[in-house]
Amino acid sequence: MYKILTLNNIAETGLQEFPSDLYHVSNDITHPDAILVRSFDLHDYQIPSTVKVVGRAGAGVNNIPLPMLTQRGVPVLNTPGANANAVCELVLAGMLIASRQLDHALNYVKSLNCSENELTSIIERDKKQFAGQEILGKTLGVVGLGSVGVKVANAAHALGMQVIGYDPQITINRAWELSSNVSQAKRLEDLLRVADYITFHVPLMPETKGMVAAKEFSYMKPSVVLLNFSRDGIIDQDALITSLENKKIFKYVSDFPHQFLREYESVISLPHLGASTKEAEENCAVMLAKQIRAFLEHGAIGSTVNFPILDASFNNGYTRLAIVNANVPNMVAKISSTLGSAEFNIVSLINKSKGDIAYTLIDLDHDVNDSLISALKEITGVIQIRKIGIR
Repeated sequence: MYKILTLNNIAETGLQEFPSDLYHVSNDITHPDAILVRSFDLHDYQIPSTVKVVGRAGAGVNNIPLPMLTQRGVPVLNTPGANANAVCELVLAGMLIASRQLDHALNYVKSLNCSENELTSIIERDKKQFAGQEILGKTLGVVGLGSVGVKVANAAHALGMQVIGYDPQITINRAWELSSNVSQAKRLEDLLRVADYITFHVPLMPETKGMVAAKEFSYMKPSVVLLNFSRDGIIDQDALITSLENKKIFKYVSDFPHQFLREYESVISLPHLGASTKEAEENCAVMLAKQIRAFLEHGAIGSTVNFPILDASFNNGYTRLAIVNANVPNMVAKISSTLGSAEFNIVSLINKSKGDIAYTLIDLDHDVNDSLISALKEITGVIQIRKIGIR
C-alpha cells in the first residue's frame, strides 16, 4: 500500500482519486511514498528518504527545494493550468477595480456616517472624485503567454480591448489557443510603450527576477495600470517605489501585499487570492492526484519542473523498472549490459533526459530479484531505482 502525506489541506475531490485499497492518505505519516503540498514550505522540512515523488497543487514551486530533490532522484510534479481560469478572472477583476477606482469608492461609502436624507446629496456631491475610465478600446499588454496569459488575452479581446502579447518562448499548444486577434510584440519594450494596462504571467526564475526595473518603468505611459498576479519578485521594489512616488504609473494591482505598499493610494493589494476558488482547488487536487498515481503505479511523469516528461501506459504484466540516473554517456548501455548478464530480456525501454537527470523505464520478461536491483544500484551514476507495482 502506498502512503501519501498531505502537508496542507488538499481538496477532498482530489484525495478521492486515491483508492482506499491501494493508498493510505493522511497528514500524519512517518514514512511516506509521496508528499502533497500547496503552500507548505519544504525548504526547512526533513523530507524522509522513503519519498519517491513530491506534488504541488499549483504551478509555482518556490516552496520546494528543487536542487536537493533532484539530486535525490525525486521528481516534483505540479499542476499548471488547473487554476488558470481562477487567476484569469481575478486579473480581469483587478483591471476593472483599478479602472473605475472601485476600491476607493467602496471605502468612501463605508466611511459615510450621515442620515438617510443626507446620503443622496453627499454622494452626488462627492462621486466625481471616483470617475474612472472604461477598458473598451484600451490596449492590454500580456507578458507571458502560458495557460493564464492566453486566457487573459482572449478574455480581454472578447471585452473589446486591443491586446498585444510578448512571449519569446510560447509553446505550440498555447499558440493554437491564442486568439488570432492578439498582436505580437517582438520586444518587451515595444509592449511597454503602447499598453494602457500591463499584466504579467511569467514564472519567477533568475531570468525574470526584477525583469521590470527602472528602465522598463521609463517606457510606460504615466496612465498605465500595472497588474502583477504572476510572482512577487518579477518587479524591482526600488523601481516600483520610485514610480509610485513620482506618479509615473496610475495604478499598481498586486496579489502579493507588502507593508511598504500600504501608504500608496494608487496601490491595490490583494491577499494572494489567485487560486483561491473552490473550483481551482479541486482542479489542482484532481490533476495532481492523477499524476501521483500514474507515477507510483506506472512510472509515468506528467507535469514536472525538474524531470523529463514521460508518458507510460500500463506495463501489461511485465516487470517494470524505473531508474533515475545522471545524464552522462553510456548509462543505458551499462544498465542494459547488467540486465543482459543476468539473462533478462528487455521487452521495452524508454529513456528521456532533462538537464543533469535522465529517467529510464524498462519492461522485463520476468521478475527482478533483490540481487539484480543491488547490481544496478552499483552502477556509477544510478541515483534511484524501483520496481513498479503495489506492495
